[in-house]
Amino acid sequence: MTIESFPGSSGYIDADVDKKITYFSNGYVLGLTLVAGIGGLLFGYDTGVISGALLYIRDDFEAVEKSSLLQETIVSMALVGAMIGSAAGGWINDAYGRKRATLLADVVFAIGSLVMAAAPNPYVLILGRLLVGLGVGVASVTAPMLYCRSCPNLKINVGGLVSTNVLMITGGQFLSYLVNLAFTEVPGTWRWMLGVAAVPAIVQFFLMLLLPESPRWLYMKKSKSEAIVVLSKIYDPYRLEEELDQLSNNLEEEKQRKIAISYLDIFRIKEIRLAFFAGAGLQAFQQFTGINTVMYYSPQHKFQMAGFPTSNQLSLSTIPHIAFFLESSGFTNVGWLAVLGLALYIAFFAPGMGPVPWTVNSEIYPESYRGICGGMSATVNWISNLIVAQSFLSIADAVGTGSTFLILAGIAVGAFGFVFVFIPETKGLTFDEVERIWKEKAWGSSRGSESLLEKGDES
Repeated sequence: MTIESFPGSSGYIDADVDKKITYFSNGYVLGLTLVAGIGGLLFGYDTGVISGALLYIRDDFEAVEKSSLLQETIVSMALVGAMIGSAAGGWINDAYGRKRATLLADVVFAIGSLVMAAAPNPYVLILGRLLVGLGVGVASVTAPMLYCRSCPNLKINVGGLVSTNVLMITGGQFLSYLVNLAFTEVPGTWRWMLGVAAVPAIVQFFLMLLLPESPRWLYMKKSKSEAIVVLSKIYDPYRLEEELDQLSNNLEEEKQRKIAISYLDIFRIKEIRLAFFAGAGLQAFQQFTGINTVMYYSPQHKFQMAGFPTSNQLSLSTIPHIAFFLESSGFTNVGWLAVLGLALYIAFFAPGMGPVPWTVNSEIYPESYRGICGGMSATVNWISNLIVAQSFLSIADAVGTGSTFLILAGIAVGAFGFVFVFIPETKGLTFDEVERIWKEKAWGSSRGSESLLEKGDES
């Protein structure tokens, strides 16, 4: 199949035309965004649901009630699974494609949810949490890659696509609180809370069967004709040939170089090392600035200390600003200041450090290293998440809540400096142009040519 087989194709491209595609104007891309976004919904739901479910798990299992270590293990085992899943996710995506990786994540997540719902003891419950984490970890790598492989040269609104995934994560967290509240008076409580997550995973599985594989992966790994069919759903004919030429050049270069990718190459090749340092650093700062301290301040810690019964704890957990206010002493202006600070913190995190690390990591790596670097940077995110989850309360007990948040504020200032120094602007650039950015950072700009770093900064 060739480009001439598509109606309206002129067989050439006007190099001066740079038409931007938005996902709201393209039905295929919009559908892909929504289906892939279910993975983000599962991600967010799993993050939030355990805080409420653990209240009832403690009531059913005496061993959990008596052991804080067992409680921490139940909570953190999903993070351990996510670290493993994200580490393997890059290889799975490169070897088997984005579609199969998503289907695998759905199957593992659904099985894990059902195992948790039927768990006869806390140890089976921990196994279910591990499986759910594995699914979340693979999905955390796959979703951003799935979006961006449908727009090979960054001419589509990639930031909007990946931001939609982050919005779905936030929606999943909110949904988990509503579901927890809905099942407070239902027999089985926590089993329903944890088991209901299998439903969206199953829905995504069957919807994903209806979608094609990523065109870039198809072109590189399987069938050029299938890739052309998919790309024709995204690009107008006059743009389609340009995309195919770009894919063809990438494939030819890869064949000529006969690249054997290894983890050591990421640290040995200077431009790859710089790109990974930037991507992984952003992922670490996303967690160390403390967003999940809000999520992991579970009802059992916040509201039991305030003297609320379990059902009211879950009701109040849907409005955690309120949570900090109620914990403050005497409803004074200090409490309102804490609420305002938390609101501003979340408001600025949402459009910035929330989606940007995932967007940047889906854009900054050369094609040959994109899967492995994306998986490793996602692993850094989960490791950082685990560190924060396991240390925040201990640090707060040791130095006080105020001092702990001052530490987080200092980390946020460090994150600002990190972004200013190490993160280039990638808006409007192709993957090849972004690759040239890192080569310029590593080895300097070519004499007599415009620096793409300057071009990126201007856009």
